[in-house]
Formats: sequence, structure tokens, C-alpha cells
Amino acid sequence: MSSKIYVGNLPYSVTDTSLKSNFAEFGGVTSAKVMMDRDTGESKGFGFVEMASPEAAQSAISALNGVSVDGRRIVVSLARPREERAAPGAYSATGYRASNRPDVGYGNGGFGGGRY
Repeated sequence: MSSKIYVGNLPYSVTDTSLKSNFAEFGGVTSAKVMMDRDTGESKGFGFVEMASPEAAQSAISALNGVSVDGRRIVVSLARPREERAAPGAYSATGYRASNRPDVGYGNGGFGGGRY
């Protein structure tokens, strides 16, 4: 079992240190990070907490999931691994594709090059 926790629906006033202190009462906190918007520098409303042990993570999830913080019910669950995704129109191992649509592309008839 993992010891990394996802915390969602956070109030925008929550900081890394306040997040860490709230989870510290359930065990050792290795790290706590509120995700911030890179353009505005404001909170995105979710973060991640890594606990020292899976048991501490499970007790924090059980105790804090659904708790109201500044009028918002937070969501606390085990963090899922990040999914791999390629940018649209990017080069990947399968080659370059301008679109994932099969009806748009090079060839396939006439002067226009595709079916419209």
C-alpha cells in the first residue's frame, strides 16, 4: 500500500505548512505540497501529502475524508499514479500525427488531401 495521499477540494487559503501540520497528528509527514497555478501563483485547490508509513496514511484518510475545512468538504484518498499522456500533435514512439482523427490527414483523395 502506498503512503501518498491526494487531498482535494482544499480552500485556497491552505498552504504547505498548514497542510503538513493538519496531517502530522496522524503520524510522520514526509512531505506536503499544495499545487499552485504557475501563471497566477494561486492554489489550484488540491495537494498531496506523503506519510511516513502506510498505516499513518490510512488513519489520516479515514479521519479526514469529508471533513469541513473553511466551509469546504475536503476529499482525502490514496493518490493514483500519474497517467502517461502525449501532447496532441506531438512526436511519439509511434510517429508524428497531426490529429488522432482518421478522416483528416495526408492523401485519401483529390486536391484537398482528405475527406471533409
